[in-house]
Amino acid sequence: MKVSANMQIKYIGILCLLLLTVKGWSQSFSRTPNGIKIRINSTEIELQVYAAAMVRVLKYPEGSHPAKKSFSVTATPAGTPFSLKEEDGALMLTTKELTVRLNLKTGIIHYFDAAGRLLLSEQDGGTGRVKEQEHDTYQVGQDFQVPAGEALYGLGQHQEGIMNYRNHSVTIRQRNMEIAVPFILSSAGYGIFWDNYSETTFSDRKNGTSFESVAGTCIDYYFMNGHHADGVISDLRALTGQAPMFPKWVFGFWQSRERYRSRRELLDVVKKYRELKVPLDGIVQDWQYWGEGDEVWNSTEFGNPLFPEPAGMMDSVHRMNTHMIISVWPNFGKNTNIYRELDAKGFLYGFKTWPESPSVKVYDAFNPAARDIYWKHMNKNLFSAGIDGWWLDATEPEQQNAAQSDSARTFEGSFKFVRNAYPLVTTGGVYQNQRKTNPGKRVFILTRSAFAGQQRNATMTWSGDIQGTWDVFRKQISGGLNLSLSGIPYWNTDIGGFFTSEKYPKGVNDPAFHEIYTRWLEFAAFTPMFRSHGTSTPREIYQFGKKGDWAFNAQEKFINLRYRFLPYIYSAAWQVTNHSSTMMRALVMDFAADSNVYSINNQYMFGKSVLVSPVTDSMYTERVKGETLTDFSKIKSIKVYLPKGAGWTDFWSGKTFAGGNVVNCEAPIDQIPLFIRSGSVLPLGPFQQYTSAKTPDTLEIRVYPGADGRFLLYEDETDNYNYEKGIYSTIEMVWNDGKRALTIQDRKGSFPGMPVKRLFNVVLVNSTAGTGIEPSSKNNKKVNYSGKKLEVVL
Repeated sequence: MKVSANMQIKYIGILCLLLLTVKGWSQSFSRTPNGIKIRINSTEIELQVYAAAMVRVLKYPEGSHPAKKSFSVTATPAGTPFSLKEEDGALMLTTKELTVRLNLKTGIIHYFDAAGRLLLSEQDGGTGRVKEQEHDTYQVGQDFQVPAGEALYGLGQHQEGIMNYRNHSVTIRQRNMEIAVPFILSSAGYGIFWDNYSETTFSDRKNGTSFESVAGTCIDYYFMNGHHADGVISDLRALTGQAPMFPKWVFGFWQSRERYRSRRELLDVVKKYRELKVPLDGIVQDWQYWGEGDEVWNSTEFGNPLFPEPAGMMDSVHRMNTHMIISVWPNFGKNTNIYRELDAKGFLYGFKTWPESPSVKVYDAFNPAARDIYWKHMNKNLFSAGIDGWWLDATEPEQQNAAQSDSARTFEGSFKFVRNAYPLVTTGGVYQNQRKTNPGKRVFILTRSAFAGQQRNATMTWSGDIQGTWDVFRKQISGGLNLSLSGIPYWNTDIGGFFTSEKYPKGVNDPAFHEIYTRWLEFAAFTPMFRSHGTSTPREIYQFGKKGDWAFNAQEKFINLRYRFLPYIYSAAWQVTNHSSTMMRALVMDFAADSNVYSINNQYMFGKSVLVSPVTDSMYTERVKGETLTDFSKIKSIKVYLPKGAGWTDFWSGKTFAGGNVVNCEAPIDQIPLFIRSGSVLPLGPFQQYTSAKTPDTLEIRVYPGADGRFLLYEDETDNYNYEKGIYSTIEMVWNDGKRALTIQDRKGSFPGMPVKRLFNVVLVNSTAGTGIEPSSKNNKKVNYSGKKLEVVL
């Protein structure tokens, strides 16, 4: 018989596999293309090398063949070289960055870095828990031993005010205000992604750290050694997808309320902002533009007669240089066209949702055909009318009875198995379909829930229908930071809280509400999306008084400050897209060597240069019964910790401070503590009424001495995907502190409309120059830049 070359290779491969399986090893295993497979104590264990610093672990009962589909993971093993050897009763799998030690007797796995330092161990006592529930379905869990002294972060967004999850337990299940992401990140620079979509419990106690899921076909997790927080998140994004760029207008100021009741009311709000010359980029239309009554719930059509000619309304919005997003839910009333089409194909669930009515049902977003129908109606009724983006509300989705929803059948099996991935698949359908429909327009989705990998769907997550209280306000910070530490980079809250009537029944007529709303807005100016929203009382700036009133002035100041920071913010967004960075950064991301920051839950870095300390309690610690709060002339003082490893400059005063200290900061009603890291190069843009109002040919460049530093200024066409083709520009600015010199490097790249000639007003910051919101005219040098390298000595 003639044997082909391909057959020879196949036979040689089989022979090598057999030799590896039986020769020279105390426990037989099979080498797979990307790792190994072994049976220990009736458990099949697979190790799959995804990258030099990332390994996937699978465990399941012998004889079973789990059909595991990952909704989150988009990567495949990269063909990373690895070696195997047996040593002291263990199998050692080694890459250039990681060694995985598998005990051949117990199946316990230990993880070491390239230097041999132990990073993490599975718990002694077994290979994990795979408890059979039904045929081929299991309750799955795994225990780990996390070294003492480490801090743990991530797990999505939760509302208890916890920053560091050591000695805490968390139920990971999608709910309003609770965002489920089964991922933890250690201050030691490694992470674990528990790839399971059912309700899961994370627990960290003295006897160990664990994930426990109510349903699964196997244990399935990824260990990644990123060396530091940015590296771990980069690994997670490499595994689950990168975040695309938002349109630049997303980063301006957004006005919303529950709800604008007519076309006229919505347009009048935009007109009022323009008349007042208060910057505005976005307006949001909440529910019932479709009409009233559960039967027509969420039709995606402008069925409400108070919203005539939607295309004309959108033309009016756009003529005022504003953008609009609109509310769309994942459930529909029985008298809507979208309900009828989905129902006819069996694409609706039967469990109770909200509104709690037999007329309203949730669609099966796990079904690609159902996702296409969902988009078809959004496109026909909304996108074609000029809607700029989406507010996908209640993407958990809403369930009135979790036990009832568990039994619902989805395209991918029982809802119990896949429930936490619902927001990922429903936002993914909209993202993918819009890009097919209009490849030239960037997708933007504001949504209430998220899961691992959702960053690839152009989503901005908000914290849910929260109460407007000081306590809840403070808890937003740790919630948002931990979501960012779960790999989801874009997050925001309803400024002032969604519900306010219980605490502030007079709403905008109560100065106490003015105070909390103003402080919340000041915080929100330094979050990825700057958006005012809520029920019970209106939130537009003119509802808080007029120019000259303290609340109006403070809010206007921070809205203008947001626009000054736009070059910095948009460049940070590029770092998110191109380098897997994070915009809203827990202090541990930049100061992991300072254990004092591990549990700080009310400070963070915005980008890598700006430390933000929101004011999250009232200027009045006690209120006399019946007292009317009108006197905000008092100056509040709060304590701020400045991390070790950097020097700091007060943004408002220019005073400098050493790191590793607590400082007292004045915080009058129109100011919150902001500190700039030494060595920072901070670009500030012009005052303007919307993000594209002025060509960014003139920028103020503030340099904060005390250390070397650099900044990469990123610019593009702002609302298309040409950047994916390399059509954009970057300008690197490098500060040499010893020489007191700023080098502005050659511009790289170009794009249509790029300002060829620039004026940079370079300011060396001190207590008399480069402070606060106003442009500086002191200690500065004006530099004409045409794209060629130059040096500015200060």
